[in-house]
Amino acid sequence: MTPEQAKFLLDYSCPTLVSESKITQKVITAMPAGQEAYKPSDKCMTASELAYHLASADVWFLNSIASGAFVAGGDTGDKPSTPEQIVAWYETNFAPALDKVKAMTPDQLAANISFFGMMDAPAVSYLNFMLLHSAHHRGQLSSYLRPMGGKVPAIYGGSADEPMK
Repeated sequence: MTPEQAKFLLDYSCPTLVSESKITQKVITAMPAGQEAYKPSDKCMTASELAYHLASADVWFLNSIASGAFVAGGDTGDKPSTPEQIVAWYETNFAPALDKVKAMTPDQLAANISFFGMMDAPAVSYLNFMLLHSAHHRGQLSSYLRPMGGKVPAIYGGSADEPMK
């Protein structure tokens, strides 16, 4: 990938990243209070764990891309657990992390980064991986909402709970 192609991909991806972050916030906000411990089976994360994973992974991907390396762990502080706390954490951390990626040079965006030895790709290409990861876990969390007594918000069009206008 050339630096010019990498810069184009960044510029093309940024509006989508911002739009998707708003959808993520909307799904997390739809979690009913007091249902943070809900999980549909023993193999699943709790709603709170899943919501925080969704939010923190977006920020982790962006910070990893900006630093030029993916490092496991590092999240040792107190984790927010309520929908309000998770959304507030996400709002505080997402934009600065995205700004770091936007500040990267075309050469940095085109430079290959190893993803734990499983793949080696240009830094900018991980933005697409991040979007797919986010959509996957947002789908999981949205499937928790009705059994938790909540309503599923419109995501990519209307839902039974929030029809298109």
